[in-house]
Amino acid sequence: MTNGEDDLIYGRHTVLAALSSGRKLHRIWVVPQVRYSADFLPLITAAKQEGVVVDEVDYKRLNQLTKNGRHQGIAAQVASYNYVPLESLLEEASRQPDPLILIADGINDPHNLGAIIRSGEALGAKGLIIPQRRAVGVTSTVAKVAAGALEHFPVCRVVNLNRTIEILKEAGFWIYGTAVTGGKPIHTVDLRGAMALVIGSEGEGISLLVQKNCDVLLSIPLAGKTSSLNASVAAGIFLYEIYRQRTARHKITGEYLH
Repeated sequence: MTNGEDDLIYGRHTVLAALSSGRKLHRIWVVPQVRYSADFLPLITAAKQEGVVVDEVDYKRLNQLTKNGRHQGIAAQVASYNYVPLESLLEEASRQPDPLILIADGINDPHNLGAIIRSGEALGAKGLIIPQRRAVGVTSTVAKVAAGALEHFPVCRVVNLNRTIEILKEAGFWIYGTAVTGGKPIHTVDLRGAMALVIGSEGEGISLLVQKNCDVLLSIPLAGKTSSLNASVAAGIFLYEIYRQRTARHKITGEYLH
């Protein structure tokens, strides 16, 4: 879903989230069984009244449109993804106690990015920052893997990641980078307060310049012979440890994250 282009999303969770959030759709392709189901009928009817073209099709047509993707009987053409400005992301995140923002440094696999977005939204992060160059943007594959989380999780795209990190620091955020080796074991670090977590690319990890701009490097102690983890798997582990620490603190103090 690059800016200026239309794109296709599919799957019941993904399309239902887009419809529920008011995302601008141009066209919907749907099999009758799904269109007239209790979950979709009122939303598709409302979308049609607002000018969205609704085509009742069969599974063969949806297979063609999605190139045999797991469409579950529905697909939609959506307007290009609207990245949020950095200022808006910071303003909204800073309204929350202990805000957590994710930064993806050079993630090129849309499946990894979609999984990071899904985990981030589920575990309390307030948004994601990605670089404009040498990294995947928000595509239909990202939206599909995110399974609806993208409709509730702002993504900001920036030209200069290191300058953005400086802006975050000026706003009171501590920057934590993820490292395969050489970082502090994640369970030994206090992960409370305003923070940004930098997730590195699948092959090279965090760039050297970004590493230098991090306040603390974190790592996941591994017990087996596997030397590293997939970027999205590692992100999920980091995110859960942050969530675990903060949940434990809030239970003690009587405060809650949500």
